[in-house]
Amino acid sequence: MLRKVSIAGMTMDPASNTPIIILKSVEDGQTIPIWIGLLEATSIVSVLQNINFERPMTHDLFKNFLDLLNIEVSKVEVCDLKDNTFFARIYFNSDEKSFSMDARPSDAIAIALRFNASIYVDDRVIEKSKMTERDAEAVDKSEEGKKWAEYLENLSPEDFGKFKV
Repeated sequence: MLRKVSIAGMTMDPASNTPIIILKSVEDGQTIPIWIGLLEATSIVSVLQNINFERPMTHDLFKNFLDLLNIEVSKVEVCDLKDNTFFARIYFNSDEKSFSMDARPSDAIAIALRFNASIYVDDRVIEKSKMTERDAEAVDKSEEGKKWAEYLENLSPEDFGKFKV
């Protein structure tokens, strides 16, 4: 089953200095953190904060191209999680046909935002994500590592900053 999600916020992973996007289930408020690249985070935040650049970013260019071809994005779906890597699909519609393509979740979300398309997460991804969280173990056994592990374990979705990259 697919769950519709919204973007609850973005933050930075203090250990790797990597952006994290937090997706939140509209139905039950369950959250899913996904680590993404800095450029994709910038592209997502620019739409969320209505920031327009003088020249089109890659996702804007892709949208402009699809607009020229009269192709719409109907939805995106975070559809799998394998070996700590999330997978997504982008669903397209045109007058001639409908089709979907594999994508990184960050790219799929950046494109969905530009088309005002819904974002969904498969229940299997949520379940696999929970298993990953449960099985996680701190690698850094130093006192500082233990402090970070305790800090991260006690975080709640409300602790994440709203669209700060």
